Amino acid sequence: MRKAEIVRKTNEVDIKGEFNIDGRGNSKIKTGFEPLNHLLTLFSFHGLFDLELQASGDLAHHIIEDIGIALGKALKQALGDKSGINRYGTFSLTMDKVVVEVNIDISGRPSLSRAPIVENYQAVSNILENGTFDDTNFTFKQAEEFLEAFTQHAGISLVYIIKSAEGDLHHILEALFKAMGKALDQATQIDPRRKGVPSTKGIID
Repeated sequence: MRKAEIVRKTNEVDIKGEFNIDGRGNSKIKTGFEPLNHLLTLFSFHGLFDLELQASGDLAHHIIEDIGIALGKALKQALGDKSGINRYGTFSLTMDKVVVEVNIDISGRPSLSRAPIVENYQAVSNILENGTFDDTNFTFKQAEEFLEAFTQHAGISLVYIIKSAEGDLHHILEALFKAMGKALDQATQIDPRRKGVPSTKGIID
C-alpha cells in the first residue's frame, strides 16, 4: 500500500497521523477546528483515502498551515517515484446550488489558483471575503492557507473554479474539498498500461 506517516513537531505545533492513498475512505481526525475536521473527513471519504490526524498547537494560523504542510509531505512520500499514476484528475461537483470544479496535476511544480468565478461573481466574492463556516470563526482565507501549504508540499498543481453558488461558505467549502478528494483519487490511481513515470522527462520531482 502507498502510505506515509504524518509527522510535524515544532515549537508551535505537534501534528501526527497516517495517510494511505489506497484506502477505503476511513478517517479519524482531530485538528482542534471542527470545520477543518469536517472538510478533511469529506476529502478522505470521497477520495477513498484513509486518514488519521491529530494536531495541537498555539495559533490557529500555525496549526492550519502546518497541517497542510504535514499532509502534503505525507502524500508526496506515499506516491514514491510516481510510476504508473494517472497524474491528472478533474472533477466537477454539485452540492445543492453550488458547483465547484477541481483540476489536479501531480507535476512536481506546485501551485494553487482559483480561476474566475463563472456565475454570481459579486455575491460569491462577498461570501468568500466575509463569510464564515456556519457559526464558527473559520474563514475562506484559512481554508486557502491550508490548501496553499498542502499543494506546495505535495508538489501538485491545483486549479479550482467556483462555477455557481447560491448559499453559504459551508456549502462552497464542502463542494471544494469533496471535489478535491475525487480529483486527487483520479490522479493517484495506477494505470496498468503505464510503464514508468507519466512524464516525457522521465521524472517528476
